[in-house]
Amino acid sequence: MTTLPDARLYIDGKLRDATGGATFDVISPWTGAPVGKAADATAADVNEAIAAARRAFDDTDWATNVEKRVALVKKYRELFERERPRLGQLAIHEAGAAQGAVGRAHVGMAIDGWDDYMAVFDKLEWEKDYGEKPAFGMIHKRVGVREPVGVVGAITPWNVPLYVNIGKVVAALLAGCTVILKPAPDTPGMGAIFGELAAEAGFPDGVINVVFGADPALAGEMLVTDPRVDLISFTGSTGVGKRIMEQGAPTLKRVFLELGGKSAKIVLDDAPNFAMDVAMSMLVFHAGQGCAVHSRLLVPQSRYEEAKAVLKGAYGNFGDNWGDIDNPAHIMGPVVSKRQMERVKSYIDLGQQEGATLLAGGNIRPDKGGGYFVEPTCFADVTNSMRIAQEEIFGPVLVVIPYADDEDAIRIANESSYGLSGGVSGSHDRAITIARKVRTGSMSVNNGMCIAGDIPFGGFKASGMGREWGLEGIEEFTDVKLLAWPVGQVEAA
Repeated sequence: MTTLPDARLYIDGKLRDATGGATFDVISPWTGAPVGKAADATAADVNEAIAAARRAFDDTDWATNVEKRVALVKKYRELFERERPRLGQLAIHEAGAAQGAVGRAHVGMAIDGWDDYMAVFDKLEWEKDYGEKPAFGMIHKRVGVREPVGVVGAITPWNVPLYVNIGKVVAALLAGCTVILKPAPDTPGMGAIFGELAAEAGFPDGVINVVFGADPALAGEMLVTDPRVDLISFTGSTGVGKRIMEQGAPTLKRVFLELGGKSAKIVLDDAPNFAMDVAMSMLVFHAGQGCAVHSRLLVPQSRYEEAKAVLKGAYGNFGDNWGDIDNPAHIMGPVVSKRQMERVKSYIDLGQQEGATLLAGGNIRPDKGGGYFVEPTCFADVTNSMRIAQEEIFGPVLVVIPYADDEDAIRIANESSYGLSGGVSGSHDRAITIARKVRTGSMSVNNGMCIAGDIPFGGFKASGMGREWGLEGIEEFTDVKLLAWPVGQVEAA
């Protein structure tokens, strides 16, 4: 069995164990058994990391030396390229990624996103000329200067850890901020490698710090409440996002929140490839563990029976082609933990209690191994008021909802507390009209790709605030200072 390297903290330029030497087990989602060990950071460790980041921002030229930042971030990128095989192993053994999902998503898309950041960074406007304006008898020149916001606490989830870690850390570094990365306890190794490679790249002490522990709240709450931290960038559940806003309020903490989703995919009756669009909606990639997945499938009432037949066949054809750690063709493995498995199963039980029809799956699969395997599951005869249609399950569970007409589809899509992503397939003009009316951060039209490192990503409503990736993702870590000075007198009329 694979054993992962020990995950060590990185604080003030040093790779080290936790104070007191405490560790916790990293559990494999595939086996339910330990696959490695990680340092269990104490409050003293987190405090030291915050102090180091504050000192590096306030007392060094990191915030002002753009040339140095870009050179180090490029070197950092080269080291991550070298470590692609190890990154893949971390995705598999910590996050439960199937081999078929690693190259193109867990590692490939993450590294591509880094390159996109480097490309768009050159477009960042550090100064903006607002022109001249008369006031109080003088003519005033006005210039806006963009500056890094300061010390960033980056709190990241376990589902696609490399992608999210890069999305936050690289953007903050390019903007001139210093960073404390706090990865989820399920995936500490994918955070620890940021410290290890930062040491090798030669970043100044304190610019990057990495802390993690068995208690997911300890380091996170310290980052959120400490006045030395200027901004929290968080990806995770809406419930935790609300708590971050509450806890950060006393220090007027600036926050970026990328939260949950219950996104709708609308397939119109005139979709050129109706059956394919319906079949492609199966929630199987990475066991449905994605905030932006389309977990509500909306199909026209006039073709509802056809859609159910397509899905039944698609799930049947998918069969047992999942859950084998050694199969490079598999795109679905286990969910990340026993707790997550139990959560997903509780929603499957709830859907049956609510009166939905189990079209496929629905079972825990201990025959797949000792880990946390939930069958690809699909519910039909679902109403949008059911909890399985309103609450984020974060597992391989699709719900299928019929609609009467275009306006009804828009209504159903918008009747959600979330607004992260979505999709619509059909004739182009009709699909575009619908996409513009759905209140969500992104809408894929006829399977257009809405997620890439050079474009912004984020949500409406309870799905968060702010944008990650693209130029906007770097600007999230900056503030604008306005400078003005007199350049002459107003001529008398």
